[in-house]
Formats: sequence, structure tokens, C-alpha cells
Amino acid sequence: MLNKINQTAAYLKAIVSYRPETGIILGTGLGHLADHITEKVEIPYEQIPHFPLSTVEGHSGKLIFGKLGGKEVLAMQGRFHYYEGYDMKQVTFPVRVFKAMGVKTLFVSNAAGGMNPDFKVGDIMIINDHINLFPEHPLRGKNHEELGTRFPDMSEAYSPRLIAKADEIAARNGIKVQHGVYVGTSGPTFETPAEYRYFRRIGGDAVGMSTVPEVIVARHGDMEVFAISVITDLGVEGIVEKCSHEEVQKAANAAQPLMTRIMQELVTEC
Repeated sequence: MLNKINQTAAYLKAIVSYRPETGIILGTGLGHLADHITEKVEIPYEQIPHFPLSTVEGHSGKLIFGKLGGKEVLAMQGRFHYYEGYDMKQVTFPVRVFKAMGVKTLFVSNAAGGMNPDFKVGDIMIINDHINLFPEHPLRGKNHEELGTRFPDMSEAYSPRLIAKADEIAARNGIKVQHGVYVGTSGPTFETPAEYRYFRRIGGDAVGMSTVPEVIVARHGDMEVFAISVITDLGVEGIVEKCSHEEVQKAANAAQPLMTRIMQELVTEC
């Protein structure tokens, strides 16, 4: 794995001379943030050695180097999911490459189903913790000390500093935000009513099919992490709604301007 990470990083370093310290995974609800990146150098995933290819509708497949608010960034437009058939090493490979490129702070977005009865479709939830229910752990197997410690601490997986700053930005812009615990599951099925009840009872506020593996690997690499969800459907007991990928995309697109505002200002100011 180390050889693949180093080969991919070397390929990218030969294309772009600067070394961004800010990485962004433009998941559901944040794809349009790419429109605000200037001086862009875009590299399709199929041209990058050892990179998987995104197969999900709504997830483009390219790395973007550029500037956001004057700050150099490296962004993934389109992520990889466990349900696509990749193993966890492949799902999180781009985060390893980010680290090898010099990224110190990772920003992540996703779409999630809300279980908290105070949530409604279209709400933005800042993630303050997660519950990992994926069947495979991204750190399973031989540990390479060059990548991180064998037993990484996860007591502050999501940066309190960045959460506080995001709250400040949201308040300044009159944007209502929720906070909560994100439950990560493998997908690709949406949740049953019984699963929603279970996830809520074990402490979850929202559930989705991404983010947790990437955050674990980022923290393994000692990156500071901020993550945000857009609530695209509800699994509140008694209000479980039928859900489709198209409806998720529609709800996420409606929330994009607000999520983009928060993330753009957060990246610029931190």
C-alpha cells in the first residue's frame, strides 16, 4: 500500500507544484463548491495511478487543485463507497494520498437520513461524533507507522475548534444548523423502520453510507477533521418516509447554497 500511495503522490506532485494543506471531499450537497475554486487544475480519476473510479450518480470523478478564497486546496469531486464493491483500503486510498501530498485539514460532506425528531428534510447537521457500523474497518491489517499509530485516539474525531468556527459562521449568515452523531453503515439499501429505531436508540441522530471510513483514516494520519451532513430524508419513529436516490439528490441540491456558504467561509478562515 505504501508504494501505491507514494506512486500516486509522486504523479500528482509532478503535475502541480504547490502543496495544499486543505483537503475537501465534495460529497452530496457540496458538489457546487467546486464552482468557487479558482485557478483549477482538474485531473480525472481514470488518469491517476491506483485511483478507483466513482460509479454513483451525482458523484463526478476528478481531483481538483486550486484556490478557494485565496487558500490552496485539494478537492475530490466524487467519493468512493464500500457498497460499490471496493474494500476499505480502496475507499480511503484518496485520504492517504491527501496526507502524502501534505494535507493537514480535511473537510467532508454527505447526505444523511435523520432520526432525531427535531430534524427536518433540508436541515444541515454538523457532525460532532460518529458510530461505526461498517462491517470492515479501514485500519484492519498490518499497521504502517509512517501512516499513523496502531491504536489511534478517536475521542475528538471531529475538531471542536472547527465546529465552533462553523457555528460562528452559520450564526453570522443566519443559517440554522443542527449538531449530532452520524451512524455509518455499508448500504446500499436505505434503512428499514426497525433499523432507524435501533440507530436512534444507540445514540445516532443521522445515518449515511460514507464519511466514517475517511474520517478514521484522516485521524489515523493526524489530520484535523470537519464534517457536515444535509438531512435528505426522515426516519423518525412514526414518520418514516419512502426514499429514493433521486429524492436524496433533490433535497441535497436545495441545501447546497447554505452548505457551500458555511464550508467556503470555514475553509477560508481556518
